[in-house]
Amino acid sequence: MANKSQEQSPTPLLPVDEEVVTGPYKKAAGGFGAIVSSMKHLSREMGVWSGTKAVLNANQDGGCDCPGCAWPEPPKRSSFEFCENGAKAIAAEGTRGRVEPSFFKQWSVPKLLKQSDHWLEAQGRLTHPMIRRKGSDHYEPINWDQAFDTIAKHLQALDHADQATFYTSGRTSNEAAFLYQLFTRQFGTNNLPDCSNLCHESSGKGLGETIGVGKGTVGLHDFEKAEAIFIIGQNPGTNHPRMLTHLQEAARRGCKIVSINPLKERALERFTHPQEFWALASSGTPISTQFLQVRVNGDVALLKGIMKAVVALDQAAGGNIIDRDFIKTHTNGFETFQEALNAITWDEIVQNCGVARPEIEAAAKIYADSKATIICWAMGLTQHKNAVANIQEVVNLLLLKGNFGRPGAGACPVRGHSNVQGDRTMGIMHHPKDAFLDKLAKAFNFEPPRKHGLDVVDSIQAMHDGRVKVFFGLGGNFYSATPDTRYTGQALQNCTLTVQVSTKLNRSHLVTGQEALILPCLGRTERDTQNGQLQFVTVENSMSVVHRSQGRRDPASPHLLSEPDIICRLATATLGQKTQVPWQTLSQNYDAIRDLIAAIIPGFDNYNQRVRDPAGFLLPNCARDRRFDTSTGKALFTVHPIPKHHLEPGQYMMMTIRSHDQYNTTIYGLEDRYRGIKKGRRVVLMNASDMASANLKEGDRVDLTSHFNQETRRAPNFVVLPYDLPAGSVATYFPEANPLIPVRSVAERSNTPTSKSVIVSMTRS
Repeated sequence: MANKSQEQSPTPLLPVDEEVVTGPYKKAAGGFGAIVSSMKHLSREMGVWSGTKAVLNANQDGGCDCPGCAWPEPPKRSSFEFCENGAKAIAAEGTRGRVEPSFFKQWSVPKLLKQSDHWLEAQGRLTHPMIRRKGSDHYEPINWDQAFDTIAKHLQALDHADQATFYTSGRTSNEAAFLYQLFTRQFGTNNLPDCSNLCHESSGKGLGETIGVGKGTVGLHDFEKAEAIFIIGQNPGTNHPRMLTHLQEAARRGCKIVSINPLKERALERFTHPQEFWALASSGTPISTQFLQVRVNGDVALLKGIMKAVVALDQAAGGNIIDRDFIKTHTNGFETFQEALNAITWDEIVQNCGVARPEIEAAAKIYADSKATIICWAMGLTQHKNAVANIQEVVNLLLLKGNFGRPGAGACPVRGHSNVQGDRTMGIMHHPKDAFLDKLAKAFNFEPPRKHGLDVVDSIQAMHDGRVKVFFGLGGNFYSATPDTRYTGQALQNCTLTVQVSTKLNRSHLVTGQEALILPCLGRTERDTQNGQLQFVTVENSMSVVHRSQGRRDPASPHLLSEPDIICRLATATLGQKTQVPWQTLSQNYDAIRDLIAAIIPGFDNYNQRVRDPAGFLLPNCARDRRFDTSTGKALFTVHPIPKHHLEPGQYMMMTIRSHDQYNTTIYGLEDRYRGIKKGRRVVLMNASDMASANLKEGDRVDLTSHFNQETRRAPNFVVLPYDLPAGSVATYFPEANPLIPVRSVAERSNTPTSKSVIVSMTRS
C-alpha cells in the first residue's frame, strides 16, 4: 500500500451532487427547535399518536428509558426522560416502513449501492432473514434454520477458529454480550472486536494504567456538587443531549463550566430546556463560563498549560492550592511530572495549542479555585495518535487537586451507544485477563483460548490479507463506521461469508463477502417474548449503573428473533456436542443468563434481584473509593511530550464530526441545525482566513487528499464552508470522510483510528 494513491471507494457513502444550504443559527440549543424536530420525526415514522405514546413510556414502567446514548437517566425517571435524538432513535426503530423480501427482489445490490446512507435508513425495518448467495446480485429469503446451518458450515470449514472474527456494537444488551463472548471463546478464538475499539479504547487504556479502572469515576449526583466542570472534545448538544439538563442546572447554581473544543458548539454556549415551556421564548441559559478553541490535537499542550498555570498559582498562594496530602498518600511520580512540566516553555504551549496564554491562565484560575472538579471528554480526545496521552494528561490535572474519591469530582468519559460500556464489562474484549478466562473455564468446563485476539483495525487487516475468512457483526454498521473505506471494503469482500445482525438496512449489507446473510433482530423498544414469557434485558450506562430495559411495542415482524436467541441458536448449530452450555434454556429465560453472569462477573451478585429495582444498581469502582488498582497500588502521574504536527503549505489538520441529524453511522436527515447546514453532508468546514489564503470562497467544491507515510487517499467533491474554528484546522462529517483515514494511522497503545487528526490538502473539483 505504501507510495500508492488510493482513490475514493467505488461505493460512495452519499451522492456528490447535493446543493448545500447554509445560514447562521442564532437561537439557543434545545427549545422549540428540538420539539419541532422530535415531532417531525415521530410523525413521519410512526404517526403523531403512536410516536408520542412510544417516547413517553419507552422500555420502563412509569417512565422512559432511552435506548439511545449511554448518558444516565436519573434514578427516578419521568415520562419525559428523552431528548431530541432519543426521540429520533425511537422513531427510527418504530417506523412503519418495512424492507421485505419483495424489496430485495426489486433492488439489486449494485442499485442499492448508488443510494445514500440516509435513503437506506429511511426504507424501514428488516423483516426476514436474507441471503446473498455467491455470484448473485440479489438477496433472497432464507429460513432461520437454514441461515444458522449456513453459518455453522462456514465456521466448521475453517482451518482454525482464528480465521473468524466476531464484531459487537454498543446496542447489544448485557445478556446478549455475555452469550456472544461465551460462544466465541467456546468456538476457540478471542477475536472480539467491538465499537469501543473505534471510540473510547484510549480512555480505558489511559485510565486503567493511571487509576486502575478503565471507567469514569463520577455519578449524576456529582454534577449537583461540582464547582467546576471541564468539557473537552465533546459536543453534548448533538451526541448526548440529555447531559445538557445537568449542565444547565450546574450553570444556574454558579458552577463554572469550561468548554475546550476546536468548534464553538451552540449547545455549549446557550441552552433552553424543551420541557421548560415558560422559557421557550427566552434566549436560553448561558452554559460555558469560558470557551477555549484549541487547535485540532492541541489538547496535550493546552492541558500542560493549565497545569503549569495552576502550579504557578499554588506557588503564589504559598502552596495552598495543590493537594499535597493526597499526592503524598495516593500517588506516585509527582516529582518527575513536575520537573517535566517546569521544563516546558509558554511559547511551546501556545504555539502548539493555538490558545493565548491569558485564556489558559483564566481556565487555570477556575480550576484552582474549585474545590470539586469534573472533567468530561469524548472522541475529541480519544481519536488521535497521542490519544492515551490526552487521557493521562486529564488524569494528571485531576490528581493535582485530589479530584478523585471526592463528592462533585472525578473523571467522566462520556460513552456513545447505550451499552458500549456494558459490553466490555460482559467480556467483549480481544485481550481478556486470565482471571476472567479461569472463571469461564471452571463454570463451563472448557479451556478458553488464551492468545489475545484481533481488535477492529487488526480484523480489517486480517480480512484484507486473507487471514480471516468469516466476519460476524452483532449490530452496527461496520463498513461505514471503520476507517479507510476502500481498504475495509476490499477486506470484507475477501471473506467467504459476512453476517450482519441488524434492525434496518445499512451499507454493511451491500459490501459483503462472497456469501452474505442478514439476520433481522428485535429492537430494544419491542416486546421480547420467549416460551410464552415476557423477557427483559439490561444495560450499563456511562456511570456504571446497571438497569433493566424492556420493550413494549409489537415487533416489526413475526419473523424477528432476539439477539440472545440468535446467539443461542448459532452456538447450538455450530458447536453441537462440543458444548455443555444449556443454550436452549438460556434463550428462553434471560434470568438464567443473569445467574451465569452473577457467577462470573464481579459486582453482579444477586443480579436478578437487584436489577429489578427501577433505579438499577451501581457497580464497584476502586478509584471512587481512592483505591487505585495499578502496578504500584497508587494513582500515577505520567509524562508525555507535546505532539508536533508539521503541515506543509496548503495542508490542514482534519477532524471528523457528526451532524445533528445523525447517531453514529445512522443518518436520520440532512440538517445540522446548530451549525446552520442543510440538505448536504459532503462539506468541509474551514477557517475564513485559510479560505482566503487558498483563494477559496463559500460554495467552492474541492477534492480532499489525505497524506500518511508517503501514501495518499482521495475523496472528491466536498463543498467549502467558512466556519469559526482555528486556522490550520478543518472539519468534515463522518462517515463521508472515512475514505481519507488510513487504516494504519492509529493511536499508540489503544490502536484506535486517528479520525480526529488527519493531514489533508485540497484541490478544486
